[in-house]
Amino acid sequence: MSSERKVELAGRARSAFGLTSALAALELPRSTWHYHQSRRRSYAEKYADLRGSLEAIARRHPEYGCRRTTPELRERTGRRINRKVVQRLHRAWGLPLIRGTRMPKPSGIRRAITAAGTRINLVVGRQEIRPLEVAHTDFTELVYAGGRRKAYLIPLLDHTSKVVLGWEVGERAVTSLALEAWQQAKHGLRARRKDVSAVTIHHDQDPLFTSYAWTARLLLKDQVRVSYALGGAQDNTEMEAFNSRFKTENRSLLLDAKSRKELIALVAERIAYYNNVRRHSSIGYRAPSQFIATLQPCS
Repeated sequence: MSSERKVELAGRARSAFGLTSALAALELPRSTWHYHQSRRRSYAEKYADLRGSLEAIARRHPEYGCRRTTPELRERTGRRINRKVVQRLHRAWGLPLIRGTRMPKPSGIRRAITAAGTRINLVVGRQEIRPLEVAHTDFTELVYAGGRRKAYLIPLLDHTSKVVLGWEVGERAVTSLALEAWQQAKHGLRARRKDVSAVTIHHDQDPLFTSYAWTARLLLKDQVRVSYALGGAQDNTEMEAFNSRFKTENRSLLLDAKSRKELIALVAERIAYYNNVRRHSSIGYRAPSQFIATLQPCS
């Protein structure tokens, strides 16, 4: 994960968990945080009104570097923008610069997502989400063995009850690992007498979640609804909050795990604690399993 991405996540988690905890969970030095804040204030905020134009140019002309982008931007906006400013804005906002190559032709799934526009997000704007109706998912990096090794956790978190329905840990963030976590989640749903096809799975538009393997399993075989975030992680805040909190609260335990086997056992123990013991304010200071036990069985 890039420093820019970590800075972005730390900014969103700061209000909920404090800057120190957010930086520790992301393993981001405080000096790096302050450097990016200073740079973003001086350029990203000053030129915030140019972001839409720069993104449009990057999509229209993916082969353009800063030299070609600069006159294009001047023509679109009528402003005399320096090339170095364009270069720094590209870096600050992570805009796609693909020099000398063409963007690959989007897959049928990607084209369908683009054509659907805002309708592809099935969660935003819903007035009420009942327990076990919407589950969020995404990968997060776990650092263990004293900081020398890393692995990836993918949980599936119920929106309302906060119960983790399924999860997996592996060396890489790949589709097969996500599908194993989904298989666990299906067992979790069925154990709670929930019809799998009545569930919506919400995540970002990472290539893994727009792959044929993922969508074929969920949409075609299991007939669940798949929802895509429009603005990346900021439209999947339930998952981002869980992943950040899980790593912050268990940081020292994760670092103490000496092997992947120990790491998996630790994650299993901590998720069991999260599901069955830890009290959550949003569900009346009860544990998720206790909250679900009070509900009427749903089909």
